Amino acid sequence: MPIMDHAALIQAADEQVAKVRTQGKDYSFNELLSMYEDEELIIAPEYQRLFRWTEVQASRFIESVILELPLPPIFVIEITDGKYELIDGLQRISSYFYFRGKLDAEHRAITPGVVLTLDGCDIVKGLDGFTYETLPRALEIKLKRHTIRVEVIRKESESRIRYHMFKRLNKGGSVLSEQEIRNCTIRLLDDTVNQFLIDCTGNIDFVKTISPVNQQRMVERYDQELVLRFFAFKNWRDHYVHEVAEYLTEYMEAVADSSVTEVTLDYNVERGIFEKTFRILNASMAEDAFAIVDKRGRTLPFGVYHFEAFSLGLQPHLDALDPDNAEQMEQLSKCIWEIKRDDAFREITTGGGKNFLNRLTERIDFVSNRLGAEKWT
Repeated sequence: MPIMDHAALIQAADEQVAKVRTQGKDYSFNELLSMYEDEELIIAPEYQRLFRWTEVQASRFIESVILELPLPPIFVIEITDGKYELIDGLQRISSYFYFRGKLDAEHRAITPGVVLTLDGCDIVKGLDGFTYETLPRALEIKLKRHTIRVEVIRKESESRIRYHMFKRLNKGGSVLSEQEIRNCTIRLLDDTVNQFLIDCTGNIDFVKTISPVNQQRMVERYDQELVLRFFAFKNWRDHYVHEVAEYLTEYMEAVADSSVTEVTLDYNVERGIFEKTFRILNASMAEDAFAIVDKRGRTLPFGVYHFEAFSLGLQPHLDALDPDNAEQMEQLSKCIWEIKRDDAFREITTGGGKNFLNRLTERIDFVSNRLGAEKWT
């Protein structure tokens, strides 16, 4: 890309600045709680689920508020009817709501009425063991009245700028997986692709084939990332360079912002392809579909390179394969196990340095070519 001259660069930056409308306000924590209860402050369910602070972290935040220590601002976007939607500051806001017994975070078994008991306070250690109801009245009032800066991204701001602000604010937090960040941010462009991925993860055949994935990864929405990998590598592989996380985000952005990027996804057609692919894999291999066979002949439960190779290597053969044909599925199973035990296939699907386009294409083609050599009757 040619380097812009200084005047053009300044103009380009100014044009983007003009698309952002912000307003800073100071709110007390009590005001924010009232807004939350009156549904004037919205925390989207997919975002709310990401409350991750431990009891000690939440307790130390409450301690900071009681001691009137300076707090970094939170960020909200203005939506319809003057309501605000939280986009940054979830851990702090949720900690306060938890202490007040108002938090709804079912993934943590925290529901309204469940309260935080302070634990691990390291400045005023005597706070440990207190709840909001048992605090001295003076500290209770101080807690409610303490203010925090709220930066409001006005609804007049361009949606793409709001999206990128959300994305960059949340990128800094290592507690979120890449897919969790995508889920929260992409919907600011268009929620259709997000919901499509979520719907696909409910497919019973897909669920069976990825069942060996460990629970912690599933909590981090790895199943949605796998669905995204399938469609991104199937439809947009020529855009892949090396950084897979960024590539997946760019593909999701492109589909969500199709009016600008002209990257479209025919949801009905793609859903049918996805469903048949995983019906075939479930019928032939079930939970072993993406298992790895190491050099000693041991079977390891799941490999993402196997996921890519077999789900995409099947694509040229979907019309020839019938998941209801038991004999054919037995033949396919035998062929897949042979591929998994092949030293050449093992070489391109294990170890480091495999996250490149040529290696990706090599392992997909390996499966596709081997399946193409079979006679499917």
